[in-house]
This record gives sequence, C-alpha cells and structure tokens, in this order.
Amino acid sequence: MILIGLGANVSFHRTGSPRATCGAALEQMARSGIRISQRSRWYESAPVPVSEQPWYVNGVVVAETTVSASDLVDRILEIELNFGRQRGEINAPRTLDLDLIAYGSAVIDSKTARGHAIRVPHPRMAERAFVLLPLRDVAPDWRHPSHGLSIDDLVEAMPAGQETKPLADAEGVYGTEWNTSG
Repeated sequence: MILIGLGANVSFHRTGSPRATCGAALEQMARSGIRISQRSRWYESAPVPVSEQPWYVNGVVVAETTVSASDLVDRILEIELNFGRQRGEINAPRTLDLDLIAYGSAVIDSKTARGHAIRVPHPRMAERAFVLLPLRDVAPDWRHPSHGLSIDDLVEAMPAGQETKPLADAEGVYGTEWNTSG
C-alpha cells in the first residue's frame, strides 16, 4: 500500500485556499500517473511545532503507481513546485506539502535519481496526529513496516497537545471532482 500525505496552510494564487490546493494536487497526481484509490477526510490541524502560522488542511491518500518509490518522490516534489512550494526554512508555511508516508512494506533511506532524500516510512509520521488520523481513515489495518505497530497503537502513543480535527465538510473534495476509478 502506497500512502501519500497532503497538506497546505497558505493560499496559492492559481488555486485559492489551502483546501482547494489540496484538491487540485489530487488532480495533478492523477495526471502524473499516480492513481488515487482512496482519500481520507480532510482535517484541520494546528502547526507542529506550535506557532503563529495558519492552521493546515491535511489528508492522506492511498495511491497506485507503477513507478519506484524514488521516482514517486521525484514526481510529488515536482507537483509541489508546480503549486508554488518553496523549500527553505524547516516547518515554514507552505502552499503544498506532499510526503510519501509508506511504499508497501519497504524501509528506505537513500536518495532519488535527482538527489532528493527519500526516507520511508516517513520518519516523523508516528509523531503527527495530522498524518495518523487521516491514515487511519484509509487504512485502519495498516502496520508500520519498521516495528509492526498498528495504526491504533501509533495513535495511542502519539505525543499529546496536537490539535487535529475533521473539517466541517470533511468528506467533500474541494475544487473539481476527481474520479477514483481511473
């Protein structure tokens, strides 16, 4: 099972709100050969670590693709760039954040062909409510490939003090509809 996390907390001039950007990113993934077979509810999340920046919109998708984990990371980083993502300061506000959370049962710590770091499963996923809660929506039986803990065990053990809640219209896709059948 391939799991990709999405998040945004600042508007992008071509798509508008962070939620609209996340919806548009799903469409771009599909055009890039990344089929979305399932999507979590959308969540609203306070920044981690706590800061004065705007809250995030977050979700997790189950993806299908024929490309390697390395090529997938290069593709999602290219999508981020297309949505105005600029890397620099750690934990800075962002127009779009796409993270490869898991690639089947693979455990990877290397570089992509383009030199991007690839660490799978995502090294901080078990500490983040904004990843674990939407992940549980789409993969309630998922187990962490490195240590075998269930998603419920990870949710139980995550650090306290994180504010993450489903959006009022958490089920809806914002922006143009996307088709999960291909």
